[in-house]
Amino acid sequence: MPHRNRVTPYGDIVVSSLRGAWMGNRGCIHDGFDIVRPWNGRRWIICKLQYKGWVAPKWEPGRWTALFFQDEAVALAAGHRPCALCRRDDYVRYRDSINATGADDIDLRLHHDRLDGRAKRTHRRAWTGLPAGAFVELDGAPALIRGDAVVPWSPDVGYAAPRVRPASGDAVVLTPSASVDAILAGYPVQFAT
Repeated sequence: MPHRNRVTPYGDIVVSSLRGAWMGNRGCIHDGFDIVRPWNGRRWIICKLQYKGWVAPKWEPGRWTALFFQDEAVALAAGHRPCALCRRDDYVRYRDSINATGADDIDLRLHHDRLDGRAKRTHRRAWTGLPAGAFVELDGAPALIRGDAVVPWSPDVGYAAPRVRPASGDAVVLTPSASVDAILAGYPVQFAT
């Protein structure tokens, strides 16, 4: 039975049977098997499922809560960034691509970019300027930019049939501005095929 530990591009934590390719951390946000708060601190990271043979404990009292993402594009859209320990090379690429001084600088920027109070912060960018790997809102739901296509996403099925990307106007962007800038600067975001 799936638990409520999967994350959507909106940053919501839901029950989903989608397999997680990445694990995340927002601090200790659970009590038993219940998520009791959306985050505990600004350090929202994306980790490997295993690191040097170590697998994170799940649902341990007082320990950080293991969250899961279908792919890195979902994790970035939710407001997470690469872990400086288990994903050191990716962390350095991400940090350098946005000219950040370190993890604290990144986390402050992302915290501002991802939240408007307790709600998801979005921003607008031209459809034509969005990189592959960024998430937008399409017809009230999240969708991934992939080349000339926009691919709808849901926690029930993951990615659906692609649609043609609009050629003009602005999109409502879910991926925080700092992460869109990182992708534009060459950060190689991973997404499910």
